[in-house]
Amino acid sequence: MNLRVWQWQFWQQIVLSLVLGVAAGALINNLGDGEKIATDWLDPFGGVYTSLLKVVVVPLVFAAIVVSIGRLRGVGGVARLTGKTLGWFVVTSAISTAVGLAVALLVDPGKGVGKLASESAETEAVTWTQILHNLFPSNIVKAMAEGNVLGVVTFAVLFGAALVALGERGERLTALVDDVYAVMQKIVWWVVRLTPIGSFFLIASVVATYGPSTLAPLAKFTGAIYLAVAIMLVVGYPVLLRVFGRVSPLKFYRNTWPALQFAFVSSSSLATLPIAQRVQVERNGVQREYASFVQPLGATIKFDGCGAIYPAVAAVFVAQYTGVHLSIGQYLLIALAAVIGQLGTGGTPGPALVALTLTLTTVGLPLAAVGYLIAIDKVIDMARTTLNVTGQLAVPVIVARSQGLLDEDVYNGAPVELTSAEAEAKEEAEHKVPALA
Repeated sequence: MNLRVWQWQFWQQIVLSLVLGVAAGALINNLGDGEKIATDWLDPFGGVYTSLLKVVVVPLVFAAIVVSIGRLRGVGGVARLTGKTLGWFVVTSAISTAVGLAVALLVDPGKGVGKLASESAETEAVTWTQILHNLFPSNIVKAMAEGNVLGVVTFAVLFGAALVALGERGERLTALVDDVYAVMQKIVWWVVRLTPIGSFFLIASVVATYGPSTLAPLAKFTGAIYLAVAIMLVVGYPVLLRVFGRVSPLKFYRNTWPALQFAFVSSSSLATLPIAQRVQVERNGVQREYASFVQPLGATIKFDGCGAIYPAVAAVFVAQYTGVHLSIGQYLLIALAAVIGQLGTGGTPGPALVALTLTLTTVGLPLAAVGYLIAIDKVIDMARTTLNVTGQLAVPVIVARSQGLLDEDVYNGAPVELTSAEAEAKEEAEHKVPALA
């Protein structure tokens, strides 16, 4: 066995870091005052790692969208491609919401819970006008500074479309944006090499802070979330991939494993975006032009875990805990709010609170009950984000397969090592394709 860990494959390094992180976190939790130790010594390092990734997310998303708009001209049927993608986003979100409601009604997570200590939660009613303001910001610089990625995506689409409409006059600026995109990608992959170290601190902090005793009062709720997520991962998406994508689900999970691993420990779809985008092209074989457009889009509006399953289960929990009887019409409103409300989630850790607030407000459930769920949010957020990223990767595969934009030799072949020198050289060579063909 090679004891030189730095020479191991990337996924092996991450698995080792997760095992060591769980062990270290359990030891710290048993020593007592694990939350303070995690806050003082573990969170700063894990926070620095995720911050390094997030700091380049906004320019990365903007550049990726602008460049992909120009490249999509050569793909053909752009409107149909985009419409089919958004259609599948809605369909899979509806399926996830239905699974969440079914599991919640089966498990009854809010019954027999007893009195819980509520942590403070800053919750405000989220209106549809606020979502529209996020979608169409009045100040793009402010939107970038505040991390309103949805607004950045909207502006980037308009900006890219305008460059295409200008023809030759827009080519020079498009090439400049393409160079910015290449620079952001390079920075991201410098940071990604630190993933094993960052994963250790992130998972150790969670285990050190939350012991089994913390989860006990809300064990049924936590179990319901993980059960619903597992159903979508093991049954839902594999069936969709096999029936509609006509591809192997096992090979899909084999190819996307690096992105799903990182999603689990980082609890952030946007932080996972650079890895997911590269996985989509180099392992799943999705055409680069389509992947560079759909992955940033999915990372801002496609949240089957945070925006579909979680608010569905949590709404049933709050209703049962507070003794409110939900009618069939209210269940339908929960499903509608969960599907549409994903536009209001931001893609960073914590979007589930926004989606849940919107859902509870829609059906008139008390917002104060949200505070009961804050204590275990980080624990369930790992599962939610993993499902988010799975959906963000699976839908483009299904659409690309139906549109002839999937390289089956790449999808079915041996997956490349993302951090290898050969893969990096290939990425740089392919990226030099002119932005406007």
